[in-house]
Amino acid sequence: MSCLGNLIWMICGGLINSLIWCFFGVLWCLTIIGIPVGLQCFKLARLQFAPFGKEVVTVNTSGGTFVLNIVWLLFGGLELALVNLVSAILLTVTIVGIPFARQALKLAMLSLMPFGKEVL
Repeated sequence: MSCLGNLIWMICGGLINSLIWCFFGVLWCLTIIGIPVGLQCFKLARLQFAPFGKEVVTVNTSGGTFVLNIVWLLFGGLELALVNLVSAILLTVTIVGIPFARQALKLAMLSLMPFGKEVL
């Protein structure tokens, strides 16, 4: 079932969004300071490409990841989370969209604070 969900997700915009995340990840990685942010963009791109059947787990809760998450939140993370949250709300209008809304909520949580998280 996750294969079918991922296929429908890719057709309905997941592929394009994933490519956009990869593009911004490459742009961030052009500078040494931006490499951690670029790596998080690649993490979000991988999850945006095929979110069904994947879990987000916390692997590191140190002070460094907390500081990076706050910086991420101030420089775009909040907007990304709000976009995914609005998408999830719109997807819950129909019964068919509820599984896609759950994936949008997963993306919203990860885009809010991606540092210290791992996608399995």
